[in-house]
Amino acid sequence: MMPDLGRVLVVFGIAMVAVGAVLWAWPQASSWLGHLPGDIHVERPGFRLSFPIVTCLVISVVVSVVWSLISRLR
Repeated sequence: MMPDLGRVLVVFGIAMVAVGAVLWAWPQASSWLGHLPGDIHVERPGFRLSFPIVTCLVISVVVSVVWSLISRLR
């Protein structure tokens, strides 16, 4: 069981590095994060709240689909 966990952590780490490299090299790719319709932004004097609920839902769906595809291929 532990070698499988290690493999999953390595693949997850490589994927995070790849996503980070893309967002760093191509800043326009991340310009939509947190700015989708339905994300909550409240700004008042001395107070700022940003709650990207729709962005979190989109990322969750994408990760779920990718995870499902990976599990089916195994």
